[in-house]
Amino acid sequence: MEISFAKQIQQLKLGEGDVFHGEGILAITKALLQSGVSYIGGYQGAPVSHLLDVMVQARELVAELGVQVEACSNEASAAAMLGASIHYPVRGAVTWKSIVGTNVAADALANLSSPGVTGGVLMVIGEDYGEGASVVQERTHAYAMKSCMLLLDPRPELSVMVNMVEHAFAMSEASNMPAMMELRIRACHVRGSFVCKDNRTAQISTKSLMAEPAPFDYSRLAHPPVTFGHEKRKLEHRIPAARQYILDHQLNEILSGQHDSVGIIVQGGLSNALLRSLQQFGLADAFGQTHVPLLVLNVTYPLVPDQIAQFVENKKAVLVLEEGAPEYIEQEIATLLNRRDLATRLHGKDMLPVAGELTPEIMIGGLQQFFARHLPDVDTGVVKTVIDATVARRHSMAAKLDQTLPARPPGFCIGCPERPVFSALKLAQKEVGEVHIAADIGCHSFATFEPFSMGHSILGYGMSLASRAGVSPMMQRRVLSIMGDGGFWHNGLLTGVQSALFNGDDAVLLIFKNGYTSATGTQDIISTPTSTSKTHAHDKLASLTANNRTIEDTLKGIGVQWMRTVHSYRVTAMRDVLKEALTTDFNGLKVIIAEGECQLERQRRIRPWLADLLSRGQRVMRVKYGVDEDVCNGDHACIRLSACPTLTLKDNPDPLKVDPVATVLDGCVGCGLCGENAHAATLCPSFYRAEVIQNAHWHEKLLSGIRQMMLRWMQPA
Repeated sequence: MEISFAKQIQQLKLGEGDVFHGEGILAITKALLQSGVSYIGGYQGAPVSHLLDVMVQARELVAELGVQVEACSNEASAAAMLGASIHYPVRGAVTWKSIVGTNVAADALANLSSPGVTGGVLMVIGEDYGEGASVVQERTHAYAMKSCMLLLDPRPELSVMVNMVEHAFAMSEASNMPAMMELRIRACHVRGSFVCKDNRTAQISTKSLMAEPAPFDYSRLAHPPVTFGHEKRKLEHRIPAARQYILDHQLNEILSGQHDSVGIIVQGGLSNALLRSLQQFGLADAFGQTHVPLLVLNVTYPLVPDQIAQFVENKKAVLVLEEGAPEYIEQEIATLLNRRDLATRLHGKDMLPVAGELTPEIMIGGLQQFFARHLPDVDTGVVKTVIDATVARRHSMAAKLDQTLPARPPGFCIGCPERPVFSALKLAQKEVGEVHIAADIGCHSFATFEPFSMGHSILGYGMSLASRAGVSPMMQRRVLSIMGDGGFWHNGLLTGVQSALFNGDDAVLLIFKNGYTSATGTQDIISTPTSTSKTHAHDKLASLTANNRTIEDTLKGIGVQWMRTVHSYRVTAMRDVLKEALTTDFNGLKVIIAEGECQLERQRRIRPWLADLLSRGQRVMRVKYGVDEDVCNGDHACIRLSACPTLTLKDNPDPLKVDPVATVLDGCVGCGLCGENAHAATLCPSFYRAEVIQNAHWHEKLLSGIRQMMLRWMQPA
């Protein structure tokens, strides 16, 4: 069973005057319905996954409002949906993870922004950079600038975020510019409340259809020669209209303070962290009152020159707090000050890190420099004492540990069907030699960590097969490309498979068919097992995905001639197929499909089922694997070959032996990989398989009793 958002969906039904309590991303979802959207689409990705996940499960609710919800195959298809708003006064919203998602959507966005929109358009994008980021370190801001799109960065307070969603649609319509709203992880998960409005039914929707299409208008196409006119309108009409809307509705917040000789210009999404930092200097309180004037940019593109000039004039210095690189906002403000001949000293990246997140701890360091130079009356010694105490506490903790903490990289879930494939690949490479591996985005990318350390490149979601095209012709040995079923449907089918077939490439592709887009939250895809097959396969570890041949049929239909489907947990069989693919005389695309349901989804499905059986006193059998301590020789090759979190070490019970022995923890889900590896690699006979039976039948209890009696009889006195 998939994750249920039933409670969140109830929140979406709140009406005028009701108080919403919850997370930021759900508040944004509610705001979309309050804004009268006609359609919602997108592609999942942290930290905005819940928006689309909730909408998909709330189809009944949104259908009542006439809203079309589309779970798109990738971000480009989501951005293309927004073309509905070019001709028609319909509001649309899409969502994805940036910057990688915006990269995929860039072509559609450029062609959308050129003619401009009639109905309001909003893209809710999850901004993700800094040390903990899961994507490349780039900013969405560049896309807003190059394609002339509105960029909102709301202050992380639910009422402000909801208000900015409604204004985003209105400003998009007033300026004919698509709008993007970037939400950091903290903004998506910040908790709070706001007073709701009623959900609005759009004038044009699935319940109120248009009788006729719009008249043909060539000027609404992003096609020469009218594109030059579009570019002029961007600069001469759209941006001025957006700036006027920002001023008229006071979207950017100016907070006054007693120290008016200086000021701080901050991205809206960073304002909470800034206020927390100012509190350490005694320059703000817990309620958001500040002693230093602030200009909070809830709209970061376009900037409003008159507003900034008014804020900085008569100030001797201003600090710009801007995350990431390059410093687009700081550069634009510097140009403005120069053109208006304003003498205000501008600081930003000269006092703050060039790249990465601006956490309160980092902000404090920049503020300390800024105040020491331009506000000497502020006592920065108190903050220095706090920082020194924090550093001393960390050194003290490190001294107690007496060593550096080990790294804790992400890894496969317990029983993940992808782990055994990489075990098989390690074994295959011992026989055929090392191969270049083009990796991809997905759970399988965890194989780039130890003990597998596999994957020479990751070029984009579903791009592995395409990325090996420049490598494989130069390699003596065949190159292996890896992608998941999510990546296959996202991009891999067209950019990889079709291209390899068209060019007659001698390539090897390994597809993990686990039935879901697992890395983004186990969302359903076209090759997800049906609900019926899930219901009738509770007791099977083997492949639910075998009931869905969509990938195989697609590959066959497009012309793939060499294809093998192997169950993921069968290490020996997988090793042999990999060897065959890498050494066969067949010249062309060879596809191996590793079939095994996502273990996370399997556990979500079977655990409630098993609990129900136990509650009714019915028989339940589960498989558990273990290690015979007397047989284990302490070589630990089993651990190096699988890296399963439940396969670990413990002290050797034999006092005459020094090496620790392997052991299987209780978290084992019984996938059988440890035993499969031991068999495939001819490691050792120490692994055993046990069947744990609860609510056993009478004859099973009798047989168990006889066995126990025989064992006691055979044991020495």
